[in-house]
Amino acid sequence: MTETPSSRVVITVLGKNRPGIVAGVTHILSEANVDIRDITQSIIEDIFTMTLLADVSSATLDFTQLQEELVSAGETLGVTVEMQREDVFQFMYRL
Repeated sequence: MTETPSSRVVITVLGKNRPGIVAGVTHILSEANVDIRDITQSIIEDIFTMTLLADVSSATLDFTQLQEELVSAGETLGVTVEMQREDVFQFMYRL
């Protein structure tokens, strides 16, 4: 499958910083054959934030299954994980 704007997702992670957050989230993506296109993270005081842009065109899980896996991993890690299609994200946050 070819990458298109609708095959890209934006994943955001927010919570108290602790070891293993990046590994926990990216492990789910790797197992589902999701290609991370861009990633940024920052820690302000003890608050962890991460944003990923990923291509799901070759994913082995559908959107809902992947979303559920990420939310579950977030609960285990003590962070909030949200995933949106990039085109929806762009529409919601347009200027």
